[in-house]
Amino acid sequence: MVNRSSGVHCINPDCQRPYPQPWGNKFCNSCGAVLKLLDRYVPLQTLGAGGFAQIYTVLDEKTQTEKVLKVLIEDSPKALELFTQEAEVLVRLRHPGVPKVEADGHFQVNLTNPKPHQLPCLVMEKINGPTLEEILNKYPQGCPEDMVVNWLNQAVKILQELHKHQIIHRDIKPSNLMLRTPSPSLITSQGGTGWEQLVLIDFGGAKQVNIGRQRQESSSTRLFSSGYSPPEQVTGGHIGPSADFYALGRTMIELLTGRYPSDLEDPQTGVLRWRNRVNIKPQLADLLDEMVQEDVRSRPANATIIQKRLAKIHQPASGQNSLQQALTQITHQLGLLGQATDQAFSNLGQTLGKILRWILQTIFQIIKACSLTIWAMLLTGLGASAGTVTGYILAYQTNLGDRLSEFLTTQLPGLILNPEAGFGAEIIVFATAGIGTAWGLTASGSFAQRRRFLVAFLMGIISYGFGWLLWQVITSTTSSGEGLVGATAIAIFLLALSMGFRSHHIVYAMIGSFGTAIIVAILVVLGFPANLSQASTPHIWSELPLSITFFSSIGILMSFWLGISYYVIVPGLRFLGWR
Repeated sequence: MVNRSSGVHCINPDCQRPYPQPWGNKFCNSCGAVLKLLDRYVPLQTLGAGGFAQIYTVLDEKTQTEKVLKVLIEDSPKALELFTQEAEVLVRLRHPGVPKVEADGHFQVNLTNPKPHQLPCLVMEKINGPTLEEILNKYPQGCPEDMVVNWLNQAVKILQELHKHQIIHRDIKPSNLMLRTPSPSLITSQGGTGWEQLVLIDFGGAKQVNIGRQRQESSSTRLFSSGYSPPEQVTGGHIGPSADFYALGRTMIELLTGRYPSDLEDPQTGVLRWRNRVNIKPQLADLLDEMVQEDVRSRPANATIIQKRLAKIHQPASGQNSLQQALTQITHQLGLLGQATDQAFSNLGQTLGKILRWILQTIFQIIKACSLTIWAMLLTGLGASAGTVTGYILAYQTNLGDRLSEFLTTQLPGLILNPEAGFGAEIIVFATAGIGTAWGLTASGSFAQRRRFLVAFLMGIISYGFGWLLWQVITSTTSSGEGLVGATAIAIFLLALSMGFRSHHIVYAMIGSFGTAIIVAILVVLGFPANLSQASTPHIWSELPLSITFFSSIGILMSFWLGISYYVIVPGLRFLGWR
C-alpha cells in the first residue's frame, strides 16, 4: 500500500519547493504545475537522474501499481530525439526482458512556470530487483560461472528480440541489466539468486537500423560507454548487432572476474587478459573472447549462433580433450597458482607483492607462449609430413606426375627452363607439402589468426609451387643449394602473407621467410642435400625420408619464427607506436 501521508512530488525541474505537496492537490502549491499526470499518474519520489532525464516513482491509480516515470529535463533537439526514440522502441517491444510501456505511456505535460513549455514524459513498468552491478558488489572476486551463464543466456534471448525488430541497444553494461523479482522484500542478502528474469533497461541510446543494409547506413552518433562499447561505436562508425555482442561479452567478463574491462586490457595490444583469473569452461571463455574481438567480422554474426554455442557448452564433455585444451587448462591452473602465491606474499608489502605478481604473470605468459608455439610447430610439422607422403603417392604411384609434365610442356613451353623428366612429380610433391603445412598452421589456431582453411589450401599450393619454380630458375644459373634457400624464402613469405593474422602481415611474412631461409642456408653449408626428389624412379622412395625431413623442418621453423613475431617482435613494434 502507498503511504498517502508522505506527499506528492512536483516534476517541474524549475520548481523551488517540489516536495512534499499535499496528497489530493491537483496543482503544485509552489509553481502551479499539474501534479496528477493524465489524471492517472501520481509522482511519489525521485529515484535519481539518468542521462538527460529525471526518474520518479509514480502511482498508477488505474492499476494501483507503482511504475517508473522518466522526465526529460534537457531541452536540446538531440536529447529530445533520443528520448522519443526510446519511447517508440519500448512501446513497440513486448518481451519479459524489456520494461513494458503502454501505448499512452509517452506524453507531454504543459508547464507555465517560469515560461510556457512542454515537458516530455515516459511511464514504464517498474522493475523490482537489483542490477547486475549491485550483485557484483557482493562478489568482489567474480560471480559463479553458472549464474553468469544463466544471465548470458537470458541476455542473448533479449538481444535476439531487439535485433529482430532492427533495434541496437548500444549501452549494455552491468548497471543496465536488472533481475526482476516479485517484490523488493523477497530480494535476498546476496541481491538475488541469479535465476530471476533478466531485464535490459535504459533504451535512451537505442538505435533503429536496417540490419540487412547495414553498410549503407549513415554513421552513428558518438554515444558510448567507456570500457564496454566496441571501437566502431566509439569512433561513430557503422554499427550492427555485433556491437551489442561486444558490450555483452565485456559485461560477462567483468561479472566473472570482478574487474572493470579496461583494467584487463593489455597495454600494448588492447586485448583483454582475463582467462588466467577464472577457472571456467574453455568453450565459454572462447565464446566470450570471440564476442569481444575488435574486428566486427570475427564476432558472432547473430544471437542464434551464440545460443547454439551456449547449448553445446552445457552438453557433457566427450572425455577426449585435445592437446590445445590441455595446455589451456594448465595455463588456467598456473593462473590460479599465481593468485594463491600473490595472496601468500601480500603481507610482505604492497610493492613487493606487485613485483612478484608481475614476475609470475610474465612467467605464465612465457609458458603460454611457448606451449602454443610448440603446438603450432607440432601440427605444422605433422601436416607437412602428411602432405609430403601424399604427394609421393600421387606423383609416383599414379600417372598424375607424367600428365602434369606433359601438360606444362605442351601448353606452357616457356615456363620450365630445363624440362627434365619427372618435374611434374616434383611439382605435385611441393604442392601437397604446401597444403599440409598450411593446414597444420591453420588448424593450430595459434597467433590469433583467423582460421581460413580454404585460403590456406589454395595458398599452400601457390606458395610452394612458386617456390619450386624459383628453385628451377636459380638452379639453372647457380648451385642447387642457393636455389633451395631462395625457394624456401619465397614459399614461406607468400604462405605467411596469406595467413589470417590480425595485423602486421608483412612483418610476419618477412620474419618467417628470412628466419627460415637463414637456417636452411646454414644446413646447406653443413652438407644438407639440396637435390630433393631428383633421384631416378627406381630409387625414388629412398628419397622419401629426406623429403619428409626437409618439408617438416620448414613447417616447424616457420611456426617458430611466427611465434617469435607474435610474442616478441609485433608487441615491440606496438610499444614503439606502430599500430
